[in-house]
Amino acid sequence: MTDPEFIETTVLKRDPFSETISGHFADAPERRLAFRRLDRLPLWSRPIAQMLARREIRGLAAVQGIEGCPELLRADRRGLVRVWSEGTPLQLSRPSEAFFYRDAKRLLREMRRRGVTHNDIAKPQNWLMRPDGGAAVIDFQLASVHRFRGPLFRTMAREDLRHLLKQKRAYAPDLLTPAERAMLARKALPTRIWMATGKRLYNFVTRRLLDWSDGEGTEDRIERNGPQIAAALKDAPVTAHHVATYAVPGRGTGLYTFAETDLSPAELRALLPESLSEKIQPCPTLPRDASGALRIDLLALIAANRLDEIEAIRLREPELAPEIDALMAGRQNLTDRILRK
Repeated sequence: MTDPEFIETTVLKRDPFSETISGHFADAPERRLAFRRLDRLPLWSRPIAQMLARREIRGLAAVQGIEGCPELLRADRRGLVRVWSEGTPLQLSRPSEAFFYRDAKRLLREMRRRGVTHNDIAKPQNWLMRPDGGAAVIDFQLASVHRFRGPLFRTMAREDLRHLLKQKRAYAPDLLTPAERAMLARKALPTRIWMATGKRLYNFVTRRLLDWSDGEGTEDRIERNGPQIAAALKDAPVTAHHVATYAVPGRGTGLYTFAETDLSPAELRALLPESLSEKIQPCPTLPRDASGALRIDLLALIAANRLDEIEAIRLREPELAPEIDALMAGRQNLTDRILRK
C-alpha cells in the first residue's frame, strides 16, 4: 500500500536546512498537517539537514503521547510529516497567565522523564500557546535523547527550564518567583563556555558568511535595524509604524515595515532603503485594539503571509474585516503564499 499524497497548501517557513509547509493528505483533507520538506534544499546544506532530521525523528519518537508535543506520522527521504500543532507562537500570544507556565513546566517534566531535552526553546517561536491556554513545543531538530541521566542530561534539562523562565521573564515578569529569578541569573558552565566560544563562531558563519539568521522573525534584526527605521521615519508624515519579520527563502529573516501614512510606496521607500527594510507597506490606518495599541499580532501574521491564521482572526473578530482586507490587498510578502486551492 502506497503512502497517501501530501497536498501542500501554505509555505510557512524556509531556511537553508528545511522548508516547512502546511497541508493535508489527499484522502483526509480535514486533518491539517505540517511537512518539513528536505528534498528541495541547496546541495551544500543537505548533509546538515539530514543530520538534523535524524535528531528530530528520534526526538519525536521519544515524546509521542505527551500532550503538547508533535505527533510524527511519516518520515522518508522527502522529509517529515507530523500532525499540525494548534497554537500561537509566544512572540504573538505573549502569555501572561500562570496556567501557561505551569503547563509548560509539566511538559518539560514529562519530556525529562523520557530522557529528552529540546535544546532550542530559547526561541519564542518554538513555544506555542494552545487554544486552551496550555503549552506546546515544536521544532525538535536539535533535540537530544539521553540513554543515561548523567551530568550532561541534567545540565541540558536545566537549560531547557532556564530558557522557559526567560520566556516568562519576557512576557510575565510579575509571575517569576525568587527561586526562578536566581536560576535565570546562573547560566550553566557549558552554556557560559558556548556563549564565549562556539556561539561567536556560529554567529560569524551564519550571519557574516551565509548572510542568514536563525532568529526566524524575532529579535536580532529588529534590534539591529529597528532604531534606524524609527530614526528615518521620525520627521516624516508617519503617525505610527511597526516592524515585523518574515522568512526569506534560503537566507532566514527579512524586515517588513508597516507605516501609517499617506505617503506613496515610492516616497516611503526613499526614506527606508532595502538595507533597513526589505518590504514596506504604507497604510492610511493601522489596526488597533480597544486601548489604542497597535495589533502587532495581526501585523506579524500579514508580514509572514500566514493566511490561515489571518482568516481565523477575521472569523473571530469580524469588526476587523475592513482593515484586514485593506492590509491584505496591499501586502508585499508573496513568497510564502498559498500554493494551490
